[in-house]
Amino acid sequence: MTGRLVLENLKNRPMRSLLSILLIGVPVTLILTLAGLTQGMLMDSQNRQRGVGADVIVRGKTTTSVINFSGASIPMGMVELVQHEPHVKLAMGVINHPIDLPLVITGIDVAKFNRMTGGFTFDEGRPLQGPDDILVDRFYAEQHHAHAGQTISLMGHAWHIAGVIEPGKLARLVVQMPTLQNLDAATGKIGQIYVKVDDPANINLVVDELRGLLRDYPVNSMADYTAMWNVNQIPAIKEFTMVVVAIGVVIGIAVVCLSMYMAVLQRTREIGILKALGASKGFILSIILIEATLLGAGGTILGIVFSFGAQWLIRTLVPASFQMAIVYDWWPRAALIILTAAILGALYPGLSAARHDPIEALAYE
Repeated sequence: MTGRLVLENLKNRPMRSLLSILLIGVPVTLILTLAGLTQGMLMDSQNRQRGVGADVIVRGKTTTSVINFSGASIPMGMVELVQHEPHVKLAMGVINHPIDLPLVITGIDVAKFNRMTGGFTFDEGRPLQGPDDILVDRFYAEQHHAHAGQTISLMGHAWHIAGVIEPGKLARLVVQMPTLQNLDAATGKIGQIYVKVDDPANINLVVDELRGLLRDYPVNSMADYTAMWNVNQIPAIKEFTMVVVAIGVVIGIAVVCLSMYMAVLQRTREIGILKALGASKGFILSIILIEATLLGAGGTILGIVFSFGAQWLIRTLVPASFQMAIVYDWWPRAALIILTAAILGALYPGLSAARHDPIEALAYE
């Protein structure tokens, strides 16, 4: 009987129910989009680092976090020093320059890069040849409508797009290392050294050797380094996530409280009839709470659907700047957050309805 009463209440006021579900779905979408962006961008960065094919990475001593690629603090001569260490098959230096985070231009030694990675796969165009050549990946090309043969301006410098490459290897924007060093006034300096080991069994041995040799520089296996790409390494991301969740809770409480309060006002006479027929305060309260729970569940489902729409929009409009994943682990978390907010928002209207005097409620116009 309780379930039927709730369903009839929702059916008889479809516009209020639909608007409530829509407004509850907004914070769910917000929470899932934030979690998806964080996870998607970290996974994209991990995949591009793995795409280099290196086993060990040496980072600059000015690096303040795992996601900080700025600063060229490693002398180029250190590449040869690393190259001559036992079990090192190939050492390659690169330099990075942030453009508009998370976009970064990366300067490479083309010959060594091809030896380490097997080279880029081209959608169009050709490899780097001249000092002003630049390669852009497919995501950047789609976002900026760029094609091989065009000229773009970055860092106050005119670059000739030599080719469009498949994503997944090191960077979205790639140039020759000497050109980027000159533009950054970092001649003879690099930002990272990627190391290929002769045998995977020797990776830890090489890491230990390089840590002893390069005491001022962070040295990690690529497996350990990519594992460090998590939310704890992004400044203030936890705090920002908590703020977004708190906003979602406040919106959920406010929407449900307003919706249920209006419903109680509209159904004052109905509540009076139920109480006159012997309905208890608990029964009246349960009707309100169940209705709020259904609205919260509907909003959660709608928010999940909207998150797929947000992913599609991001992939269509800004694939180079942002990558969004569908984070299934956050679905139950978002549902719990919103359902809790819905129940909290329904408590005051529910308790108010349960306290109605049946005589006054029957006389209500």
